[in-house]
Amino acid sequence: MIVSVGAHVDEARRRWLIATSVAGGIAGVATVTPFVESFAPPEAARAAGAPVSTDIGALKPGDMLTVAWRGKPVFVVNRTPEMLAGVRSADTLVADPHSTRPFSMPLPGYCSNEYRSRAERTNILLIVGVCTHLGCTPRPRFQAGPQPNLPDGWPGGFLCPCHGSTYDLAGRVFKDKPAPQNLDVPRFMFTSANRVVIGEDERGQA
Repeated sequence: MIVSVGAHVDEARRRWLIATSVAGGIAGVATVTPFVESFAPPEAARAAGAPVSTDIGALKPGDMLTVAWRGKPVFVVNRTPEMLAGVRSADTLVADPHSTRPFSMPLPGYCSNEYRSRAERTNILLIVGVCTHLGCTPRPRFQAGPQPNLPDGWPGGFLCPCHGSTYDLAGRVFKDKPAPQNLDVPRFMFTSANRVVIGEDERGQA
């Protein structure tokens, strides 16, 4: 039988290509596996979306504390009777008194009231401290009365330092301001007299 030299060369080349392809495939699997695993969210990222429990036992009437939840500040305010009266007086001054236009999350049903709070703890307000205009953090301006950069007849509330949007002590935006919507109210529930969980309620996690 006569076999040409070219046939030997082609056969050898074919075997070499097969061998290198297999080796490359094995190496590729070894490389891809950790790359794919890198798409799994790390534990810290998963924890960032988890509910947050905080102690409000030391929160005095008229005071506010800020809690980080999902990378955002949540304001917890212990409103005095005078502050609650300021909410009632602001009904005609705010753009959406009944919170019919949600911002980034629906208003929990148990907060669908004038004070945007749970009926059993009307004095406790929880709102996401992110202005609905461009995402700045509003500042507390709880003192009622005339003040620079605030509307006449100011009932107390929050002032956004970036573009002057104002919110009352229920987180409702005033009329004719850059911010188009009220501040968000997250899901929350009280687990004891002094502890509140943010990001979870009787229906589950937000």
